[in-house]
Amino acid sequence: MKKILSWKRHHSLARVSIFLLTLALIAGMVGCTPATTITYNLTIASTPGGSTTPPEGIHTYNDGTVVNLVATPALGHRFVKWTGNVGTIGNVNAATTTITMSGSYSIIANFEVNPMVAAGEGFTVGLKSDGTVVAVGWNASGQCNVGAWTGIAQVAAGSNSWHTVGLKSDGTVVAVGSNSSGQCAVGGWTDISQVSAGHLHTVGLKSGGTVVAMGSNSSGQCNVGNWTGIVQTAAGGYHTVGLKSDGTVVAVGYNSSGQCAVGGWTDISQVSAGWDYTVGLKSDHTVVAMGSNSSGQCAVGGWTGITQVAAGDDATVGLKSDGTVVTTSSAEGGDVSGWTGIVQVAAGAGHTVGLKSDGTVVTTSSAQGGDVSGWDLG
Repeated sequence: MKKILSWKRHHSLARVSIFLLTLALIAGMVGCTPATTITYNLTIASTPGGSTTPPEGIHTYNDGTVVNLVATPALGHRFVKWTGNVGTIGNVNAATTTITMSGSYSIIANFEVNPMVAAGEGFTVGLKSDGTVVAVGWNASGQCNVGAWTGIAQVAAGSNSWHTVGLKSDGTVVAVGSNSSGQCAVGGWTDISQVSAGHLHTVGLKSGGTVVAMGSNSSGQCNVGNWTGIVQTAAGGYHTVGLKSDGTVVAVGYNSSGQCAVGGWTDISQVSAGWDYTVGLKSDHTVVAMGSNSSGQCAVGGWTGITQVAAGDDATVGLKSDGTVVTTSSAEGGDVSGWTGIVQVAAGAGHTVGLKSDGTVVTTSSAQGGDVSGWDLG
């Protein structure tokens, strides 16, 4: 009898052991099952005038991932801020920031046009942050008839002339005013990234670094068809200047005063062309100039701390890093000695215009360029 009981006890213990072992195996299998990975979608969009990294679209990230965001404005535009589901964005006002993925988010990079001013002979043009344009002053040739323009990213005003050119955000170009030499016949241009306006000609820089020109070619100022590697252009009275990506400069057209003798320039970051002279801003913020110096317009050798130059009819204007402005001739360009808070300048024929950091505009002569006292370009 004892043997039978002992056998039954061992049998029961064996069954319990098998059961416990089975439970342990099941528990082990459950423990080896990979944890479910939580992922979220990040949807990125942007307004016209820029691009983003990561690019627009839907991107999937693991929970907790910190994503680097970069908003890059197109030429003539500026970044405003990130909008949408921005609760985990590091800084909504910074073009370069991060977002932490703790949910699915939709965000928008917002861009707007960078306001600017341009000055012609007797008139002034202003580009507003919404891409519309205003103009005041002499309008005998319709050069101020820009009220219907929209989607503009940059403007240029004819040097000692009477036409206005607008570059649209889609790379096409519009122009109004005197068309005596075909300088306004730019309606067929595409893929343009920058425009400049001379006396009787208009120049367009294409996105690939080549250049096109329309209008009078009496001095060869439109012979730019073989230029390559150009990053900025300037149009003067009867000459055209191109800044190359390596910091050197080329020029064609009338050279009576040596305004095209810029072949030896190096380390240039911006160019501007006056009636019969050329100005170059160097990367060290000093300035060089070639051409007529009849009014001292080329006397820029002592300038330092310059961030932008503008060449007018007979005066050169320089914007300093502290927001003040210098000129080679108050008699020709007007008195700018009291200006502060300036972010961009334009030089016309007898007047100088300054865009202030708050979007308002100042001028040295309302009589010469029109009254801009009520302007707020944004």
